[in-house]
Order: sequence, then C-alpha cells, then structure tokens
Amino acid sequence: MTAAIIVIFIIGYLGIALEHNLRINKSATALVTGVLCWTVYILFTGDKEIVIESLTEHLGNLSQILFFLMGAMTIVELIDAHDGFEYITRRVKTNKKGRILVIVAVLSFFLSAVLDNLTTTIVMVSLVRKLVDDQKDRWMLAGMIVVAANAGGAWSPIGDVTTTMLWIGNQITAQNIILELIIPSLVCMLVPLMVMRYVFKGKITPPQQKFGYGGSTKSTARERTIVLFTGIAFLLFVPVFKTITHLPPFMGMLLALGLMWMITESIHSGKDEEDRKNFSVAYALRKVDTSSVLFFLGILLAVSALESTHQLEHMAGWMETNLKDHDVIITSFGLLSSIVDNVPLVAAAQGMYGLDVFPTDHYFWEFLAYCTGTGGSILIIGSAAGVAAMGLEKINFGWYLKRVGWLALIGYLSGALVYMLQSKIMG
Repeated sequence: MTAAIIVIFIIGYLGIALEHNLRINKSATALVTGVLCWTVYILFTGDKEIVIESLTEHLGNLSQILFFLMGAMTIVELIDAHDGFEYITRRVKTNKKGRILVIVAVLSFFLSAVLDNLTTTIVMVSLVRKLVDDQKDRWMLAGMIVVAANAGGAWSPIGDVTTTMLWIGNQITAQNIILELIIPSLVCMLVPLMVMRYVFKGKITPPQQKFGYGGSTKSTARERTIVLFTGIAFLLFVPVFKTITHLPPFMGMLLALGLMWMITESIHSGKDEEDRKNFSVAYALRKVDTSSVLFFLGILLAVSALESTHQLEHMAGWMETNLKDHDVIITSFGLLSSIVDNVPLVAAAQGMYGLDVFPTDHYFWEFLAYCTGTGGSILIIGSAAGVAAMGLEKINFGWYLKRVGWLALIGYLSGALVYMLQSKIMG
C-alpha cells in the first residue's frame, strides 16, 4: 500500500513538472494525485473509520490554509480593482531590471517577516504585474520574491508557519530566533540576488495601464488611498490578531476581508449599481484564480496522505538512525521540504525530540527553523509561497528549476553555513 502511494505521489509530481510537455493543467494532475493517494490508502486499510477520521482532520488543517489564501488573494484583487498599487508603482522611478530586482527582493524579505511568506508573495507578485509587462521578466522577479519571502519568513516567529509552530511549541523564543537567524536568512536571500542581478539586465517594459476590471469608471484618488492603506493595515493586523486571540491566522484574514467588504460598500454607496459593481468584493472574488487554489488543495492532500501513512515519520527516523549528525539531518530536512510540505516535517521533528533533549532556543530548533523555512524555495512547489506564485503567474516548473532553483539551493546552503559558523564563533 505505502509503496503504491509513494509511486502515485512521484508520478503526480512528474506530471506537474512536465505540465507543458503533457499539455495537462497542473491543477488537474494535483487533484488526481491527492485523491488517488487517499483512495489507495482506504482501499488497502482494514479500518476505514481511521482513514476517514484522518482525512477529516487533515481537511480541517487544509481548509485553514485555503481560506487564508482566498482571503488574502481577494483583498489584493480589491486593491488592484481600485488601482491602489499605482500609489506604489508611481514611486518606483527606475526602469532598470537590476534595480527593480533589488527593490522587490528587499521589500519581500522584510514584509514577509511582518506578514508571512504566503501573503507577501501574493502582494508582491500583484505589484510586479503593475510594473512589468514581459512574462519572462515577471517570472524572474516572481522567483526572487519566492526566495526572499521564504528567507524573510524564517527569522520571524510569525513569518512562516513552521517557525510559528516552533514558537507555539516553546522550542524557540521570538527574540532569540530574530537575533540568531536574521543574518543567515539575509545571506540566503542576498546570494541568489547578487547572481541574479548580474544576469538580469536591461530595461523593463511597463504594462499599459488599465483601470478597474473592464468598467469605464476609474476610482478616485481618495478611494485608491483608502483601499490601499486599509488593505495593507488589515493584512498587517492578521498576525497581531493571531497573537492576541490565539485563533488560527485564517480567522484574522476572514475578519480583514469582512471589514474591507464593509468599507468598500460604504465608500461606493453613492454610485449606481453599474459603476459600483466593478469595485465590490463580490466582483473581486470572481477574479481570484480558483485553479491555483485547487492546485494547492491537491498538493496538500497528497502530502497529507504520506503523513497519515507515517512515511514522513519513517523518513525522519531513518535519517536519525543512519545519518546521526544533526547538522546533516536538519540540512536534509530542509532539502526534503522542497518536495513535501515543511509542516509535517517539523511536526515529526517535534515529536522525535522533546524539550528534555533539546531545550528552548537550542541550536537544533533554530537551525531547523532556518532549513525548513528556506529549503522550500529550491522547487517552486516546495512552499506555499512558491505554489501561490506558480498559480498567479503560471510559472513553468522546469523553467523555475533551471533559472531560479539552483540559485535558491546555493543561497540555502550559504545561509546554513553562515548559521553554523556563527554558532561556533558566538557559542
């Protein structure tokens, strides 16, 4: 049974990677892969109720991510409908690719630490669409956004879901993770940035400006300002809401969406129905890329099947038995997180090693936070940020691997080396 699930998983990943060669949409492949993994699991298991309970539990976790994703994408679409990003794009005075690459990378790195890598990627990819017309240039910038957002999320307790898991589990403290990981994370972002800046030269072609979603009415300066700043404020409010209430992040995102809905309805209340509908949340929801959400669902379903059949735990146990060196084990965890979701990997590590073995703020937990937070950048389907960018910009799996993946790997290993040296020097 487990061998069949692993084979289906591998074939599904190959199908996603070869999307353009096979001419089959990656969302369809991901959904079929996810469902088939669970189908094999339940058909070859005696107790069907255990499988149903496991699927229901995983679906609860998956729905949190999907609702969060849809809420963030809707808020971004709403800002876009009001041409709110013009406020930012007008202030980008350069048209040189190298400078724009640096601006986008630095913004993504620090914004990810305050929001999280998924929300940051959605916002920054949407912003790049307003700056750059050529698709391949946008792909290159989106690739850098994924690398920078994942690196930026690793050193913040609210920047990546795995770092948050370790924070909530008392394996790390907020102050220490920031102090210990900010330099390795910065190196992880800067190394690919420097190489990419060397090859990403020339001038960008800005897209033709289009206002609204096809309606003839343009938003006013007042409306653009209100929607942009309230939208960003609500996105920044989400991690604060989580910290205060301890509710899952998707609850804060849904609250933000509801408040944005009320505000936009209010500021357009004086317009007739025809003009108002182009700026409504209901219309923005239609613009959300549903196929990317379904792709995300399929991928997570497939990974959850591996987790439920204890394949990830077995992998972690095998590493502990055979590799022995914890630096090698954690680095391997990071590389593995580019193939499977980093959440079950971190959960497996938390289950394997208690606080009596590695106390709070131990080297092991900090290095684990870095590796699982940044390793997913190596493959575009290795992180939530990468999956979101792939869905939004229709990035080719092979193109990313050829142009960005190897740079992300060099950055990942460079940051890991810096952390190890930093720990040896500073104790």
